[in-house]
Amino acid sequence: MRGHCILSHGFESGPDATKVTALAQAAVALGWTCERPDFTDLDARAAVSPLGDVQQRLQRLLGLTRAAAARGPVVLAGSSLGAFISAHASLQVPVAGLFLMAPPIRMNAAHPIDAADVPLSIIHGWDDELIPYVDVVAWAQERRARLLMVRDDHRLSRHVQASADAFAGLLSSLQRTNDRGDVQ
Repeated sequence: MRGHCILSHGFESGPDATKVTALAQAAVALGWTCERPDFTDLDARAAVSPLGDVQQRLQRLLGLTRAAAARGPVVLAGSSLGAFISAHASLQVPVAGLFLMAPPIRMNAAHPIDAADVPLSIIHGWDDELIPYVDVVAWAQERRARLLMVRDDHRLSRHVQASADAFAGLLSSLQRTNDRGDVQ
């Protein structure tokens, strides 16, 4: 199974950010196609919330995911707020897998993160100053997700290659599963 990856950048970042660029390169090397939506216009809407227009971010991702899913398998990946919307989009559109970097487990009490029961890989920093690692570990454990904890902060800037390698590992595992005939 090869398919399409949609890579969502974090808040106040962009589609050419270092991490999503590294993920795109890893996916293309394995034969997957990729797109990196630009949410910077929505992030600039501070009047909506301190994190911009999160609901419109999700709606934009859902539109892209539905279109891609009509053509074949889709894997969603995202960093921070991009991880949050990727996880939530997986509940509304069938995806083959999820890759989350520094996922905000509890943006606030009204909006905890949730995700479909699909192959899930997470990379998170032990020293993340925004998202406590204990929340991520517990959330990952509940879902039996692959979890890579690294000595880094929220930006994971010292682990860009480790992120790309972990993403490649998820994509490769999906291919192996398909080769065995376990996935349609």
